[in-house]
Amino acid sequence: MLKIRNVKIKKRVFFSKLLLFTSFFLFSPKINLYGKDFIFKNQKADLVVIWKSKRKLSLFSKNKHIKTYNIKLGFNPVGHKQKEGDGKTPEGKYHITHHNPKSAYHLSLGINYPNKKDKMNAIKMGYDAGGNIFIHGGPKNFLTQIFIDWTKGCVAVFNHEIEEIYKMVPDGTAVYIYS
Repeated sequence: MLKIRNVKIKKRVFFSKLLLFTSFFLFSPKINLYGKDFIFKNQKADLVVIWKSKRKLSLFSKNKHIKTYNIKLGFNPVGHKQKEGDGKTPEGKYHITHHNPKSAYHLSLGINYPNKKDKMNAIKMGYDAGGNIFIHGGPKNFLTQIFIDWTKGCVAVFNHEIEEIYKMVPDGTAVYIYS
C-alpha cells in the first residue's frame, strides 16, 4: 500500500512541476535581450531562414540578424515535401505570398509552395504536390506545440511569436528552408 501511495505522490509532483514549467514558459513576461529601447515592431525583415534539423526560424534585415524562434514542423519532417499528405515541410527557396489574419492557427503567412520546380517534380512522380504551406501560430492545445512536430507540413511558432513575425515580415519576403 505504501508503494502505491508513493507512486501516486511522485506522479502528482511530476505533473505539478510540468504544469508549473509550462505555465511559466507560456505566460511569463517576454524577456527583451536587446534593452528597453529595442522594439521589434519597427523592424522589417527582408529574409526568413528556416533550419528544419535545428527547429529554428530566423529573421534578418539587411544581412543583420533580428531574432530567432523555436519551431515545430510537419509530423514527418525529414526530407523535402514531395506530395500532399506526406507530413513533410518543403525545402528550398520560397517567398511570403500573403498575410492571413483569419487563420485557424491564430495568424499565418502564406509560403509559395509548390513553386515551379516542386510542381514539375510531383508531376514526374505522378503525385499532387499539395499546397497551403504557412508559417503560423500554435494549436488550441498548447502542450502539443511544446512536445511534438504536429503540422501537416507548415512551420509553427507560439501565438505571441507569430504576432511579432506577422508584423515584421512583409509579403514578397524571401524564405529559405534548409534540411
